[in-house]
Amino acid sequence: MDVNKVFCIGFHKTGTTSMGKALEALGYAVTGPNGTRDPAIARRVYAMAERLLTQYDAFQDNPWPILYKWCHERHPDAKFILTLRDPERWYESQCKHFAGNTTPMREWIYGPGCGAPLNNKERYQERFNAHNAEVIEYFKGKDN
Repeated sequence: MDVNKVFCIGFHKTGTTSMGKALEALGYAVTGPNGTRDPAIARRVYAMAERLLTQYDAFQDNPWPILYKWCHERHPDAKFILTLRDPERWYESQCKHFAGNTTPMREWIYGPGCGAPLNNKERYQERFNAHNAEVIEYFKGKDN
C-alpha cells in the first residue's frame, strides 16, 4: 500500500491501541508501542525510530508522541492524530494498567523516579497536559 505516514501522537491510554487497530483495518502497516522496556531508550530512540520509519506506515503509542516534531521534520506530508482523554480518567487508567510498575520509557517521559504512575499523579498530569498543549500549538496553522 503506497500511503502517507500516519502518526498517532496522543499519550498512551488515550485510545492509541484502538487507533492502531482502525488503521490496520484500513490497510496500514502499524507499529507501537516500541522500546518501552529498553533501558537505554533515551539514547537509542532515534536510531530505533529511523529504522521503523522505513518498515511501517502508521505509528501509535510510545515513543511516537515524544518524537512528533522529529517525525514531522522527516515526513511533513504525514498525518498526525492527537488522541485526547480527560486528565483525571487518563491518570486513573494509568494506575489501573501500570500501578507501581516502572519502565524505562515512562522514566524517560515523566522524569527520574516517575517511571510508575502510582503516587506520581501531579507529574503525570502535568506532563500529559503540557504535551497536549504543545502539540496543539505546534500544529496550529499547519495542514496535518
